[in-house]
Amino acid sequence: MQKEISIKKIRADAREAFLAGENLCAESVAWAIKKNIAPDMDERLIAATSGFSVGVGGSSCLCGSISAAVVCLGYFFGRDFPSTMTDPKSLKSIALAYELQEKFKVKNQSLCCHFHKKENCAELAGDAAELSAEIIAREFGIKLTDGGAK
Repeated sequence: MQKEISIKKIRADAREAFLAGENLCAESVAWAIKKNIAPDMDERLIAATSGFSVGVGGSSCLCGSISAAVVCLGYFFGRDFPSTMTDPKSLKSIALAYELQEKFKVKNQSLCCHFHKKENCAELAGDAAELSAEIIAREFGIKLTDGGAK
């Protein structure tokens, strides 16, 4: 894991990956987190986010970018074995996912893909990558080389 990161670069990388057509919205978020925070992250995590794109399987329901951001938080903070809902890792992962989706919803008025215009998908991917990176950095004490979400 990196010891310092640029929030602006993570946001830009997610946006650019989507705009270049290299990744779908959800994949762009996971790819930017892997590239900038955890280069050792298994590439299969990016693959695991593919189905979330276009509002979960093309349904235009839950925004794929926020879905992938939650997957990334789970990668870092979720439990890795079956336990109970009162497991501290479960509780932390749920709390961080709630924080993330609330910030995304405030910034973008909705979590629903169909609410957003298709031309805004790159910005939404940037928002989700930025917000999740800020949470990851805060929780792990990773130094930010620039500011975070406004």
